[in-house]
Amino acid sequence: MPRRLRIIVIALGLVGLVATGCSSSPSGGGSKHGGVLRIGVSTPIDSLNPFVSQSDYSSVVYQYVYPHLVQYNAKVQLVGSFAKSWQTTDGGRTWTFHTVSGAKWSDGKPLTANDAAFTLNMMVKYQDGPTGDLAGLVTSLKDANATDANTLVLHYTAPVANVLAQMQGVHILPEQVWGPLATGNGNKIKTFQNDATPLVSGGPFEMVKYQTNQVALFRRNPNWWGQKPHIDGFGIQMFATDDAMVAALKSGQLDMIGEHTPPTVVASLKSAGMVVLTAPSLTFMDFIINTNTTQKKHPELANPQVREAMEYAIDRKRIIDTAWLGYATPSASVVAPASGWNDPAVKPLPFDLAKANAILDGLGFHKGSDGVRVANGHPMSYQLIFPTEINGSGDRTFQIIQQDFAQIGVKLNERKMDPTAAFTAIAGSNNKYEDYDVAMWDWVLPPDPQNILGDLTCAQWGNNSDSGYCNKEFDALYAQQSTLLNRADRQRVVNQMQQMVFDDRPYIVLNYPDIIEAHSPKWTGFEMSPLLGSVNNMSIDTLLDVHQKG
Repeated sequence: MPRRLRIIVIALGLVGLVATGCSSSPSGGGSKHGGVLRIGVSTPIDSLNPFVSQSDYSSVVYQYVYPHLVQYNAKVQLVGSFAKSWQTTDGGRTWTFHTVSGAKWSDGKPLTANDAAFTLNMMVKYQDGPTGDLAGLVTSLKDANATDANTLVLHYTAPVANVLAQMQGVHILPEQVWGPLATGNGNKIKTFQNDATPLVSGGPFEMVKYQTNQVALFRRNPNWWGQKPHIDGFGIQMFATDDAMVAALKSGQLDMIGEHTPPTVVASLKSAGMVVLTAPSLTFMDFIINTNTTQKKHPELANPQVREAMEYAIDRKRIIDTAWLGYATPSASVVAPASGWNDPAVKPLPFDLAKANAILDGLGFHKGSDGVRVANGHPMSYQLIFPTEINGSGDRTFQIIQQDFAQIGVKLNERKMDPTAAFTAIAGSNNKYEDYDVAMWDWVLPPDPQNILGDLTCAQWGNNSDSGYCNKEFDALYAQQSTLLNRADRQRVVNQMQQMVFDDRPYIVLNYPDIIEAHSPKWTGFEMSPLLGSVNNMSIDTLLDVHQKG
């Protein structure tokens, strides 16, 4: 699962890209085969090691380079990929997948169910260590066995409700590359750079060039066993600023820009003749409050009434209208409406400064001469950690919140940091979440609710947790929902958890920004979806279908 951490990067021209020409072979409807799709992003590929990386576009690389048993389609439905079919027995404790026969890795070696079994067993063996970041994908998995080259059998210690969603996130790795690393304590798994090009690929493309924080180039994998892409390859160019990325699209240096297109440039892109696509997203923006009860500086933040007052002081409508120019949806749940698992009964509190002030007055936190309240002998003045990756709309959001919080006697001081430093500051010394106050960030998540709900469990301290939230009752519900095979039963428990997070407020969900992306009118075939846009980390549809117009 991709995490929110990203690193701001430097722009570089897409030089040396493979197959820059375009053949004249039609593909129906006046289209052309061949050519290279040049993609601009403001999110880097932070690592090529799936057990280390946190960037969305690192996961995009894995989606197109490595095989997956299943994938999502544009309608957010799980469909077969390397697995052609599957069935479950033993009350959901045994899953059998039937994989594509005759497949090969790009280096010519057989790609079989053995590679899937190897990958899963490695993840299980080292889930408390080197593969821990992806441990949620092997919940309750005992072992994986390839009974023959095209049959994979998974044995679970208990029924797991979202096996298919988990398998979508498992990148099947070539055993000939990763096998020598999975020995002893497995530390080599975590330190492996995986940057030798071309990468050994079992997906539709292979990466042939990579320059850190600059560019990644891909060509069609000649051994790909599935639907053949129309294009010869694609490139991902990474930009330091959105403005530079947008300018490159307008000037013809790029063919498309990804889902982080800022709303402020939509009108100018349309005026320049670009095709702009929008869709609801699975991404939410949040105001994060340190709920760790042993935090050192501001123990009042552990009081649910203080966090409730803060929500009353957040003007979601103004944020959406001003910071997002209307390209966002209000919501209070950490589970996205677009996921199909959202509980519509979980609704935002209204913007009500009088109510917020009344709550804080009732707690005895009176305003000082400077207008800032005093709680337990110290000012309610908080440092807000702000990762630079949410600049732009995030800046405008912060300014609105800062102004309204001042009216309830709460002072916010912004501390901008690069994403890696921001997460380090949040987790604090020994991952105890004792030193920070509040933060703003976003979450970019797969559709299944287990992902975000799991990130809020006590077990995620030091891993994906960024709020210090730990609630044993919540953890018990999390364990329960993962075993409920009946959709309605699981939805009921997931709804309880959504309500609990809303009431406890480790996160105050601000909104779900729309996906906005743009491309040249010379190209078509983009499969827009809530899954991080058309080129995403959960589906290969777009780069199989995209092509130039004739």
